[in-house]
Amino acid sequence: MEHQIVIAGFGGQGVLFAGQLLAYSALEEGKHVTWIPAYGPEMRGGTANVTVIISDEEIGSPQVRNPTDVIVLNPPAMTRYAPLVKPGGCLIVDTTLIEQRSGRSDIREIDLPAREIAQALGFPQMANVVAVGALAAASGVLKLETLERVLVAKTAKRPEMREANIAALRKGAAAVAATLAAAS
Repeated sequence: MEHQIVIAGFGGQGVLFAGQLLAYSALEEGKHVTWIPAYGPEMRGGTANVTVIISDEEIGSPQVRNPTDVIVLNPPAMTRYAPLVKPGGCLIVDTTLIEQRSGRSDIREIDLPAREIAQALGFPQMANVVAVGALAAASGVLKLETLERVLVAKTAKRPEMREANIAALRKGAAAVAATLAAAS
């Protein structure tokens, strides 16, 4: 199975970190992975996106035209990436900042107030981690336990943030689990 993932938003929203979290977790689970960041020259406040491919087999090309999974954290990312999601794929939308919807019936569009959830934890900058937890629950691409272990390792220099990051990851997964349960 191969997941082609795009995470997109503004620079400073932790888009690249979210991609690294996915990539390192995939490696820990013994999967093949590519991680390709892209960002504008402005960095903070400019555009930022990352492409991560996670596969059980070797990856032939790191290029992604129609991702299976997309996380959008701002309106420009929604406009750019929602039309590209592969039919049957998953689009996770941070509804705290994005009002528009894709209007597509051939994908699973998951409304997630990621920034609002992160703000309730006292760290609005952790919306990216909330979204990664949501992606794990929605797609099954990685185990939440693996993401937690890698998150602890990646934040080792800031142990005071460890519990909040883990809580953000779990809250994102729980929000999607609740949404999926309500839909069935």
